[in-house]
Amino acid sequence: MAERADTARRLVDVELDETIGRSTPDIEHERAVAIFDLIEDNHFAPVGDTGQGPYRLKLSLADSRLVFAIDRDGGETVATHILSLTPLRRIVKDYYMVCESYYEAIRSATPSQIEAIDMGRRGLHNEGSQTLLDRLAGKIDIDFNTARRLFTLVCVLHWRG
Repeated sequence: MAERADTARRLVDVELDETIGRSTPDIEHERAVAIFDLIEDNHFAPVGDTGQGPYRLKLSLADSRLVFAIDRDGGETVATHILSLTPLRRIVKDYYMVCESYYEAIRSATPSQIEAIDMGRRGLHNEGSQTLLDRLAGKIDIDFNTARRLFTLVCVLHWRG
């Protein structure tokens, strides 16, 4: 019974709407990896849903907001939530700057310098994940690890190459 409940409270598919836009093959690959990681291991349940999952998530953009369209695996619409990306913009921007520093450091810095930059990178990733978790509270029940994977996906949606 516990296994069935776990299966019911999860995503089995994530689709990016055409409003997200397409990018270079490298970025499309990163998006696919982020989606795979999210689907592979997640805890996801719309708050107040009296039915059973698993769920399918379609992400789209509308007026600089991220739209979460949630359906059951069978296609029945469950909920749509619209999330402002404004609270995440600074974190995503800072995260990219630290990531660039990290990839530069890998080529020439000492291991302790690389580790320090990596700690900053992980800290920003955790901050973004917590912000996402807080913004979805009361709408979608997710755990911190799912929030981390979702934040990774939000980051690659912003990545322009």
